[in-house]
Amino acid sequence: MFVIAVLLLVGTGLTVNSETHSLTYIYTALSKPVGLPGIREFTAMGLLDGRMIDYFDSEHQVKVPRQEWMRERLPADYWERGTQSRKRKQQRFKVNIGILMERMRQSDSDLHVLQWMHGCEGQTQPDGTLRFVPGMKMYAYDGDDFLSFDDKHGVWVAATPEAEPTKKKWDGIQVLREYTKGYLENECIIWLSKFLNYEQQQLKTARMYEI
Repeated sequence: MFVIAVLLLVGTGLTVNSETHSLTYIYTALSKPVGLPGIREFTAMGLLDGRMIDYFDSEHQVKVPRQEWMRERLPADYWERGTQSRKRKQQRFKVNIGILMERMRQSDSDLHVLQWMHGCEGQTQPDGTLRFVPGMKMYAYDGDDFLSFDDKHGVWVAATPEAEPTKKKWDGIQVLREYTKGYLENECIIWLSKFLNYEQQQLKTARMYEI
């Protein structure tokens, strides 16, 4: 279900003028390199209304803009901080795949995939601001749902018995639950609003030069 949801999200993005907008980040890590063209051991991408706005992978090791307005509006230190953040997440994913393989008694000879998707949706209000709608933070392992965050109740939900140890550990860390809820409901919406504004400003500028 997780992989299908990701494909739908990327392939059927909302339009800029729709009432509801979304900001989503998707991370995919493989347990080992596969040696196939275009398949990276680790990838991370940001999506605004389903359109890719930034990208990072384990081969190039740099977070780069995928929209011109991202390149123009965001300073160099934003991309440098983003690159370092992606590198840390890459290492974290590698450790976590190892933990899950050991927990499930899986062989190193097989390929395993850990995915993480998080983000928020905002509904446009009459005054132009965005009202937080559902947030999402979920993990999948080998294509199946593994763990997700229940934003309403501020707890983690295990989709499989193997996820129970992680749920128990993370539910016990109050600062993690508060940070996750705060990010989804506040910080994510702030960035969503900012990116939408940048994109819309570029569209207005482009229309000025239309004949």
